[in-house]
Amino acid sequence: MELRLPSPALVVLVGPSGAGKSVWAAAQFRPDQVVSTDGLRALVGEGEHDQRAGTDAFDVLGLVLERRLKRKLLTVVDSLGLDPAKRAEWRALATKYGVPCHAVLFDTPAKDCRARNKARDYAVPSKVLTAQLAGFDTARAAIDDEGFDGVHAPGDVRLVPAAHAGALAFADKQREDPMTLTFGLQIPNFTWPGGPGEMRETLKGIAQAAEAAGFESLWVMDHFIQIPMAGREWDDMLDSYTALAFLAGVTERVQLGAMVTGVTYRNVAHLGKIVATLDVLSGGRAICGIGAAWFEREHVAYGWEFPSVRDRMDLLEDALQLLPLMWGKGSPSFDGKVLHVPEALCYPRPLQEHVPILIGGSGEKRTLKLVAQYADACNLFGDAASVRHKIEVLHRHCADAQRDPSDITVTHLSGAGVGADREGRVLTVEDHVGRYRELAEAGVQTAIVNVPGLEGPADIEALAPLVAAFSGA
Repeated sequence: MELRLPSPALVVLVGPSGAGKSVWAAAQFRPDQVVSTDGLRALVGEGEHDQRAGTDAFDVLGLVLERRLKRKLLTVVDSLGLDPAKRAEWRALATKYGVPCHAVLFDTPAKDCRARNKARDYAVPSKVLTAQLAGFDTARAAIDDEGFDGVHAPGDVRLVPAAHAGALAFADKQREDPMTLTFGLQIPNFTWPGGPGEMRETLKGIAQAAEAAGFESLWVMDHFIQIPMAGREWDDMLDSYTALAFLAGVTERVQLGAMVTGVTYRNVAHLGKIVATLDVLSGGRAICGIGAAWFEREHVAYGWEFPSVRDRMDLLEDALQLLPLMWGKGSPSFDGKVLHVPEALCYPRPLQEHVPILIGGSGEKRTLKLVAQYADACNLFGDAASVRHKIEVLHRHCADAQRDPSDITVTHLSGAGVGADREGRVLTVEDHVGRYRELAEAGVQTAIVNVPGLEGPADIEALAPLVAAFSGA
């Protein structure tokens, strides 16, 4: 039987001596993920069986749990787990740090516990084991109502990210009553096997695989130095709009955009020209993703000014007004808070009558207000609850701006890889189907995904069933 557990999480083992807790934990988790009270007694006393060190061992356990949960580390408590006050204490710690808490009940027959205990070098006294067995019966009767996020029997563990914990139920809903959702692929990293010499063919293969798999759009980041959350600053990073022009030449159907263009990186009128050129040469497939920029490190490295947040937001608002003028008829002048352009000249015009503008960022006071006033799409992050909240805020801004919220496409950016990640969590296509169904119910219309560890077309082909599950075909 497979046991799906979220990671990070606090996992509390509950069972009497001889129930098999330590053997199971050693088989299912890394040693550094398991905190054993026996091990802590050995640390603070004269050995694992030094009962006199029990109080000190539990004091150390509390400190260890505090530190690990604060760091959002998967932690398994290998103890009897029979004391309801201790279970409550551990659940409270998990809640304090926003980590789910699950219990695993070892309902091992009493005769097996006694036989295993008797075979040990340091057997628990028979009367003590009898009391533990009675204590387990009490715990088993009470634990479902104690507030654990899940109570399970032991099984073969599959760790999944916390966001996917309830994915299978939503995957069932998608099979029974399908919703449609379009998918885009973001490519945030270009450090691939073969290096720059093979980069062209690798990127081409990925793009064409995405188009064949049914992705509707391709996105690259607008960065000049790799960002910390995606890699090292000496990792390969292509210029965004040069890369998009290349992608235009090797694809036929997908829309193309930067997720998202930093408004501080270019003269905004020049940016209008760049996007118009991309639209013409791609056959009308450009999307203008744009945001206020945030990565100060590359501004310093390249000698660009990095204005205050308020000034960058003023610049962004000016850009949102100027860009449509660049792509429209005539050559009007523009005078904004920051930008002053005598003539909005741009020939050739984009092929699209209206180039879609997507604003990155989800600040509730100003960014989402700008989305309501000027944009065709927004890009959100986070779980379904976060998305619902942001959409509610956006709709309030739309009401203030007298804008129909259905005119704005809600997109969502997240990772979606099939297989094991660095933390040992394993995700299947079905897990992703469930997660994106939940996001679709929350109001997401386009899921933009990046693939951790992406190295070539095969990684994209693995996601084709996910895209197909929401195609409506």
